[in-house]
Amino acid sequence: MTDVHPTALVHPNAKLADKVTIGPYAVIGEHVSIGSGTRIESHVVIDGWTDIGADNRISPFCSIGQPPQDLRYAGEPTRVVIGDRNIIREYVTVNRGTPGGHGVTTVGDQNFFMAYAHIAHDCRVGSRTVLANAATLAGHVVVGDWVMIGGLVGIHQHVRIGAHAIISGCSGLGQDVPPFLIASGRPATLFGLNLVGLKRRGFNDEQLQAIKKAYQTLFRSTLKRADALKRVSAQWKNQPDVMGMVQFIEQSERGICRATKRGAAAAG
Repeated sequence: MTDVHPTALVHPNAKLADKVTIGPYAVIGEHVSIGSGTRIESHVVIDGWTDIGADNRISPFCSIGQPPQDLRYAGEPTRVVIGDRNIIREYVTVNRGTPGGHGVTTVGDQNFFMAYAHIAHDCRVGSRTVLANAATLAGHVVVGDWVMIGGLVGIHQHVRIGAHAIISGCSGLGQDVPPFLIASGRPATLFGLNLVGLKRRGFNDEQLQAIKKAYQTLFRSTLKRADALKRVSAQWKNQPDVMGMVQFIEQSERGICRATKRGAAAAG
């Protein structure tokens, strides 16, 4: 049974599953679908063509599914799709996609978005990520699983962040960050591997050694990037984690953040 506060405004065409809770003064639009067990707290606005999965918690004053902040947008029925068991804290904003992008902004499962985080149009956010307070994703940003983005971070349009990466607080990110790495600064540079996070997630010693050696070749050797990629690909062709890093770098359009001298020690 759904529980809708009498002050909430829920369009009669909105689709609410069982056990959905809608708090005081919330506004739910015509094309919204909300999955079982999701809790919408007070003063939340969910509009547009928005699908939200099960068991999410959406805190007061969030805005989800509003039009993209794109001057070319002309009211097309673009979408937001959010998975299950996400925690979305106060004042978070998630804008729907654009026809010129993917037409949809997507969020996976079990993410934790802290207050004032912003996910712009056509972003693709994976699962089990953390966006700290006021972390800001511009349009078309891709965030892999298990990524952690610190507070007050600004991320440029079309930047990609690979799985298990960390972006330190107050950083400005204008280029891609490959999987497993730590980036920090304005502009952000690479500071080595997220070894603590990888160990916590069950990466074994063999995996960690392969990733560390690949990092050294790719970012700390004197080889040109193309030659480094060839060497790593030949040496670790049967290691999926390393080959995933290689593929990520090869597919980069904005370029890869450069490494710092300090990054050599952090990767050791």
